[in-house]
Formats: sequence, C-alpha cells, structure tokens
Amino acid sequence: MQFEQYPFERLAQLLENSKGNEKYEPSSLTIGEPQFATPQFIQDELSNSASLLNKYPKSAGEEYLKDAMINFVSKRFNVDLSYDEIIPTFGTREVLFNFPQFALFDKENPTIAFPNPFYQIYEGAAIASVANVIHMDMTKENNFLVDLTDDELKSCDLVILNYPNNPTSATITSEELSKWVNRALEYDFILINDECYSELYFDETNKPLSLLEACKMVGNNSFKNCLVLNSISKRSSAPGLRSGFIAGDKEILQEYMKYRTYVGCALPLPLQKTATVAWNDEKHVEEFRKLYKENFEIASDILGISAPEATFYIWLEVEDELKFTKELYEAKNIKVLPGSFLGRNGIGKNFVRIALVESPQKTKEVLTRLKEFITLYKVQ
Repeated sequence: MQFEQYPFERLAQLLENSKGNEKYEPSSLTIGEPQFATPQFIQDELSNSASLLNKYPKSAGEEYLKDAMINFVSKRFNVDLSYDEIIPTFGTREVLFNFPQFALFDKENPTIAFPNPFYQIYEGAAIASVANVIHMDMTKENNFLVDLTDDELKSCDLVILNYPNNPTSATITSEELSKWVNRALEYDFILINDECYSELYFDETNKPLSLLEACKMVGNNSFKNCLVLNSISKRSSAPGLRSGFIAGDKEILQEYMKYRTYVGCALPLPLQKTATVAWNDEKHVEEFRKLYKENFEIASDILGISAPEATFYIWLEVEDELKFTKELYEAKNIKVLPGSFLGRNGIGKNFVRIALVESPQKTKEVLTRLKEFITLYKVQ
C-alpha cells in the first residue's frame, strides 16, 4: 500500500529550514486537539475503575456504555436506538479506516466518495480498500456543500459526509441531509456522516443535525443504508479516552460486528466505565461550548471574520497558503495548517486551517499576533 504523507508531516517538511521568532512564545494552531483539561469527574472515574484491568473487554461493548450512548442520542437528537443499532468503538478514526475495508471487500471495482478537502483517514481507507475515489469538492462557490452527479451516484458503493465539517466549519440543512438519505436509498449505497463535531455548536436554537434525524424525517425509520459516527474527544476534551460509536442500519452493523471481533479494538473496561460517565453528562459540554464560543467572539473582533455555526476551526482565505504559513511562523512563531495539505486537485489552495483550541486568554494573544502579521502581509 502506498499512503500519502499526513498533513502534519508535510507541515514539518515545509518548516524544516525555518525558525520560529523566539521573541514570541511558540503557538500551534494546527491540530484539532482540545487543550483544556479533561474534567475532574471523568479523571476520577478512570482512577476508580483501574481494578477492571484484570478483565477482557467485550468487542461489542458493555451494556452500561451502550446505554449511555443511546441516552445521548435520544436526548440530543430525539432518536431512539436499540442495542443492535449501535456499536461502541475505539474512537472514530479506527472505524473510518476499517469500516470501508469491511463494506467494500466483496465489491468488484469499488467506489468511495468523500469531501475534498478532508480528514485524511478517508483517503487512507480508500487506498487500503483498493477503491476508486470520487472527490466531492467543497468551495466558496458551492457554499462548501458536497454533491454528486447521477452517474457518480450510480457508481458509488460508499459515500462519506462530514457535517459539521473539518476543515471548513460548514454545516448542512435538514433538506440537504434528507436529500442524501433518499439518494442512499435510491442508488443503494452506504451513507456515513462523520458527526464528531456535532456538539461544538454555539446557538441552542440551531444545533447541527444528525443523519439519524434526517432518516426519520423521510420515513427511513430503520436507517437503511445509513450510519453515523460520533466521538467523545471534542465534546469532553478527552481525545485520549478513545470513545466513539457507529450507529444506524442494524443489518449492516450485525455483519460489521462479526468483523470487529477479529480486529481486536475493544475499549478496555476502565475506559468504558469512564466514557459512560462522560456520555451521560451534559453540563461539562456546555461549559466547553461557552469557551469555544468566546474564542470565536475574540476571533471575530480581532480578525473580522464571521463565526461558524459549529466546530472550532477557522478556514481562513489567504493569497498563498504555503508562503503565508512559512512567513507567519518565522515572523510570529505561530503554526497553522495549509489548506492544500488537506485537499487534492488544487482544492484547499489559498486557505489555512486554524484550530481555536486554547483558552480565551491565549487565543486573544495569539490572534493579536496573527492580525499584526496579516496587516503587514497585506501591506507588502
């Protein structure tokens, strides 16, 4: 297999002959990793559950963890799931990589479609599945909404959506999401929405939708051909906990569960116990949302940008993203991620991704530096 370099490796190469300005404290706005401490009650549960290390975990997950995840889906999306409609996973990255291999294994000349730019694990899964790829380009001109032609839809075996989106922060309407459900049924392909940013929203009256909700809207009550992924990493500032799930079509999940027994990626019991208390609590998530909202208010004030409806990313348009990234690092000791590293065929060029994952105080200081650089950059 020949995998592409990960974006962060490419960034390291871009900056290998550059030096950050030592006048400033180093700041990395490149990775979508929350920099807030994991809440103490979650840490306490992990400590209290350490004695469970003497037992093997079930591949299917413990019922108490499934109950917590089902309760989360019910409260958040008003969708009731049964045990056979959800599988706890070791985060979502492993699912995004191995599910396509499972789903496409017996397909002749398989085809997978996913957004462009994208989370690179989608591409890695396509390579590992020896699948043809259709890039669904996301641009300013199409408001970062993905689409496919009728011929492309006919050829697809698997389509991955990602709303709220990384890296563009785009969201999707109920009408658009419902349209995708109908397409999955009409053209008989598996449709996944990667929803790991669904809880980082800033307006209680305009929360991001789930594909599961869209299924209910169009009468697909069994979620046929439709699956969602979600994770605790962003919502609970606990990426190291590695707790996620895949939910939806039970016919697909039944066979996928058999596959997972061989993969060996069951979540250790102390982590399952810990994830259970995190999935069951919303108060700490509300507090994190307030911090991210404050960060975007700071960004709007300093950079003059419009805050997105969800995620913690700024998809900032610049004249030359590679030159901008290198010179920003050298002048202000700030690292950002060139958009072209996240896309293919020229998509993402002239954008940089900025992750607002620090405290509001640090965010204000770093974005002030960034503003100074942008002002100078435009003058030059």
